[in-house]
Amino acid sequence: MATFHEVTASLVCASGTIAVQIALRGLNLPEGSEVILAAYDFPGNFRAIQDSGLFPVLVDINPHTWCLDVENIEAALTAKTSAVIVSHLHGGIADMPAIRELADRQSIAIVEDACQAPGARLGGQRLGTFGDVGVLSFGGSKLLTAGRGGAILTKRADVLQRAKIFCERGNHAFPLSELQAAVLLPQLKRLDDRNQARLRSTLRLKERLAPWDDHLSPITLRAGSEPAFYKHAWLAESERIAKLLFSKADAIGLPLAMGFRGFSKRPNTQARKVGTLHGAENAASRTLILHHPLLLHEPAAVDWTASWISRELEVCVDRGIDSDR
Repeated sequence: MATFHEVTASLVCASGTIAVQIALRGLNLPEGSEVILAAYDFPGNFRAIQDSGLFPVLVDINPHTWCLDVENIEAALTAKTSAVIVSHLHGGIADMPAIRELADRQSIAIVEDACQAPGARLGGQRLGTFGDVGVLSFGGSKLLTAGRGGAILTKRADVLQRAKIFCERGNHAFPLSELQAAVLLPQLKRLDDRNQARLRSTLRLKERLAPWDDHLSPITLRAGSEPAFYKHAWLAESERIAKLLFSKADAIGLPLAMGFRGFSKRPNTQARKVGTLHGAENAASRTLILHHPLLLHEPAAVDWTASWISRELEVCVDRGIDSDR
């Protein structure tokens, strides 16, 4: 993993969720200090902050990428801010060079969550290597899977040493087994080719659904990036359309699901909220995500999916279901 990502070290563990906590522990952040997090993100990241004795600060996402923007991070900074968790979600990629520059200028750490984007690149650099610590997941549905498992990536010897101390309680308390590692190795060799195949399918899907972009807006691909699509995301025009498409897809076995619930409704006792969080709230109620195995099927399957979505959207528009009003 370290060689593949061109970093000094990788430490494997039991899951991506525990990897986030290991990353936070390895950074040795002041107890009770604040960690900035997108208000739309994987639930385990919020809990990892709390479990590490730190306090979450919620900021809005970019509605076109489902990721944090540097401006929203900067607006949330206080004297208590010690770190930010930046997740690359649904094929979206955060502007890591800009976030890295801000973090260096403000002396805060970055935990870069690449659990949904293993192997993806921005400007030729692998995701998970821009932060002080990168995080990977090898869960049952991931692009690299061992049923369970995770890893951290880092170039910092101090972070690696603290991470090992946190994990080693007589032995590794959160292990990835040798058998799981053996399962992962051949997948790693094929990852770049499979990411390219998924990208080709995604571009094909986007092209065929382009007439419906006003009703089902696809994720925006960042210039200079080579994304990895664990999920491909759209933002439906309304919550009604999102739920209707999800229920109809579920009935025929099409792997189209709703997105994360997000954190915008968490009480102020659990998190500090900065700004309106409208983008995160919309994402929580209107995101549709297509699971990646379909993107490895032949073009005919992708075309069939696009045709099915088009037909269902046409029905929604004809019946006036294209609005929450």
